[in-house]
Amino acid sequence: MDEHLALVERLRQAVDDHDVDAVVDCFTSDYRNETPAHPSRGFEGHAQVRANWQRIFAGVPDITAEVLRTADEPGEIWSEWEMRGTRPDGQPHIMRGVIIFGVTGQRIAWARFYLEPLDSGEGGVEAAIGVLVGERESDDHDSA
Repeated sequence: MDEHLALVERLRQAVDDHDVDAVVDCFTSDYRNETPAHPSRGFEGHAQVRANWQRIFAGVPDITAEVLRTADEPGEIWSEWEMRGTRPDGQPHIMRGVIIFGVTGQRIAWARFYLEPLDSGEGGVEAAIGVLVGERESDDHDSA
């Protein structure tokens, strides 16, 4: 199981080093990415891994990654990530979430990807639940 943790650390270090070849080397050639909250974002293969990370490194040139927690299972590793940096327009880039990796040998064969941009929206939990259930915030002038 320690080899799984070493693989996640190798990926994290490749991200911090902005080394696209080292990132790609962490994945099998037939790697499958599933993004359950955004099904159309799923993809397969090294070519898309490379294209994605080339764009990320160009768009967030100071990106760094931190693995906050991991849990090992036979053949997979659950990991909680935070990625930070600054976009060329000066805006902060912060993503947080979980990635479940399926491991084959010393490489990642598949992932279920739940990493999302930080939502620093206003209103707290009440506003968030209202959006989820389709409620609209009432204005003071709406009540009579």
